[in-house]
Parts: sequence; C-alpha cells; structure tokens
Amino acid sequence: MSKPKTILITGGTGKLGTQFVKHFLAQGYTVVVTSRHPKHLTELSNKTVKSQNERNRLLGITVDLERISAAQEIYEFLHKKKVYLEVLINNARNKDYVTMSNSGPSRSHWLGEIFLDVVVPYELSMALTTKFPMLKNIINISSMYGVVAPNPKLYHNPTQESPIHYSVAKAALIHLTKELAVRLASKGVRVNCISYGGVEGRVPDDFKKRYAQFCPSGKMLKDKEVVGAADFLVSDASVGMTGHNLVVDGGWSVW
Repeated sequence: MSKPKTILITGGTGKLGTQFVKHFLAQGYTVVVTSRHPKHLTELSNKTVKSQNERNRLLGITVDLERISAAQEIYEFLHKKKVYLEVLINNARNKDYVTMSNSGPSRSHWLGEIFLDVVVPYELSMALTTKFPMLKNIINISSMYGVVAPNPKLYHNPTQESPIHYSVAKAALIHLTKELAVRLASKGVRVNCISYGGVEGRVPDDFKKRYAQFCPSGKMLKDKEVVGAADFLVSDASVGMTGHNLVVDGGWSVW
C-alpha cells in the first residue's frame, strides 16, 4: 500500500493539533487544518512552517464545524484546490464548553461539548468518506478520561477542575470509533482512536507533581510524545487495526 499523503486535522491550531501539523508537514504530507479563526491559522503557519515547500503543503480552512454546512464547505474548498483527502483526524475542541459554575456544567455546555466531540466527528466522517473515496483512515482524538474516571485527589477542587461533561463526551467518542469502524468497514475505511493522558505546558508545577504520584511513568506527557501514536495509525504499520482505542497515558489508566 502507498503512504497516505493528504491529512485533514480539525482543531489543528490547538496544543495537540499543532504537534500533529508540525510532524506531518515534516514527514512530507499535505496537511489541511480547520479553525474558526483565520488569525489562529496564520499563527499556526508562523509557528510550524520551516520552508516554502511546507508552506505550500499547509492549507487552512476557516470554518465553524458546528454549522450544518461544514462538511460541504470543506469539500468545496478542497475540490477547488484539487486536494483529495486520505486521512481524517478528528481533534476539534472548544475550551469555552468546559467552563463551569459552582454547581457544575450548564446544559448548554453539556450539549456543546457532546456535539463537538461526538456529533461533529460522526457527521464529518460520514460525509467526507462519501465525497472522497480515497479517504480510508479516520483517527479520533479522545482522552484517558474517556477510559477511566478522574482521581479526585489530583485536584484541589474536582468539581471545578475536572469537567464531567468532557469525560462523558470523550467516552462517547471512543464508542463512536467502534460504531464507525463497523459501519464504514464495507467501504474499506478503518477508524481508530487515541486516548491521551495529561500533557505538559498548561498546568502549574504543583499539579505536575501531584500528577506524577498517580501515574506509573511518574510524569505528564511531553509535546513530542503525542505524535508517535498518530504517526503509527496513519501509517501502513497499523493497516490491520480498526475500532481500536490506543491509550497513550504513561500508564495512568492501568491503576
């Protein structure tokens, strides 16, 4: 089988997404990125592009994935550019949805988180595999909290610092992966998931120390450690896998 050459990464301007974009550009792929904000796409390009060749292979699409027309907008943009997708990485997030009041998440934040984490990946996967027959590989980005419940001892205020609707949505995304693996198998599409543990860079040192006590590896993931699993699932080395949730959490979920 030939190596896939074109990848769509939703949420490619976020923390994980930026690492994916940087890695796959360096590997010679054409990388398509979505964002609601053109400014974020410009900043991503400035942070990740190292040559004119890479700049030519990085395509940004300003689109709100929650719009019913999102998949069609993506298709029309790529069709005009004569770019044909081979891999889809569902990674989009909206951090506003995980904000909470003292009583927990609001109904609107529950619905927003589940819609963006589950409904949008479903709609994009179904629509884009129809519009791009070469799209045979889908990767969903979940979390260790889609596998296990949070440990309250990690947090000073678990209700505020560990959003329950985030965990529930990520668990649903793992099951969506299994459903899509079955429902798209007849098209030759394989669908897998990656559940990451905590990644350094967004938490204070005291949190990192507490986290280390509860994790077999004794540390949070580093930025460079998140790309290996995605690279593996994109490559032919994983061609026999579908419906699988690949856990990359330093052993957190084994305890």
